[in-house]
Amino acid sequence: MPVLTRLIPSPVVVDINAGALDDLAGLLADQRISASGKLAIAISGGSGARLRERLAPALPGAEWYEVGGGTLDDAIKLADAMKKGHFDAVVGLGGGKIIDCAKFAAARIGLPLVAVATNLSHDGLCSPVATLDNDAGRGSYGVPNPIAVVIDLDIIREAPVRFVRSGIGDAISNISAVADWELAHRETGETIDGLAAAMARQAGEAVLRHPGGVGDDSFLQVLAEGLVLTGISMSVAGDSRPASGACHEINHALDILFPKRAASHGEQCGLGAAFATHLRGDKETRDLMVEVLRRHGLPVTPGEIGFTDEEFVQAVEYAPKTRPGRYTILEHLDLSTDQIRDAYADYAQAVSS
Repeated sequence: MPVLTRLIPSPVVVDINAGALDDLAGLLADQRISASGKLAIAISGGSGARLRERLAPALPGAEWYEVGGGTLDDAIKLADAMKKGHFDAVVGLGGGKIIDCAKFAAARIGLPLVAVATNLSHDGLCSPVATLDNDAGRGSYGVPNPIAVVIDLDIIREAPVRFVRSGIGDAISNISAVADWELAHRETGETIDGLAAAMARQAGEAVLRHPGGVGDDSFLQVLAEGLVLTGISMSVAGDSRPASGACHEINHALDILFPKRAASHGEQCGLGAAFATHLRGDKETRDLMVEVLRRHGLPVTPGEIGFTDEEFVQAVEYAPKTRPGRYTILEHLDLSTDQIRDAYADYAQAVSS
């Protein structure tokens, strides 16, 4: 008998609205995630400490753990501290570093994770990956998806606007990543998961084509939903392929070659997506990406984030080394240094006109 359906790994609950944090305890009890209120909550020392003051009275059974940073050692220390208690779930309350540490710790001690995001800087809040710094640089560690995702739009608006801009760049880069996946399918026969590709692409398109700005609740709602859907698309695919192509290879290359000067993840991914789209010859999508990135205050040339044209050329040349075995427009074209330089000159002229 043929398999007619499949199970999709996804959170039990996704709550995205203004004031979502006000009834966190009730939500977890209603969804039978933690009826007892025994929670291990990971927070940062800054904004997390302020949120603790606000939330602690409603969560009397919780224990709070301050996370020092976003390293593998931090995550292991967090897990070791949490395993001494008896909890229903782990809550990661904060930005990407806190949530990634909480993901890793929850997986290590065998508890479900509730991701409570305080900014929208990237698509990792609902992904099955924890990205943590280690002695070799930065590693990606497979973890279960969060059992619940809570995003309070009031809290999101309080975060620095650069975090929202970064999330915009990361979401829009999905469009380029899926185009690379489809290219690999055509050229190498790589299997493509149509559902994962559709989820990632539509998440990116929704952000790309929304007329609102970073201060609009309707836009923040679409961006938050898009980042959650992108994380789920990676779970469906079994890896980061739906959201990571040449755009992310360029981002990783900038991080590796210029670690002390790298811009935000989303800024670099958005720039990488626009250039990769140019390389694919899709001028219409390139122009729309550039227009939207500019409208939201994101860079479209390397000079806008402190890199010279030659440094960007160097990063594009190095980019395929960051993801061995991944086939994108960069591997497909296999451009020489001079060809990359010429392609960037054409791109720069196109986006300046």
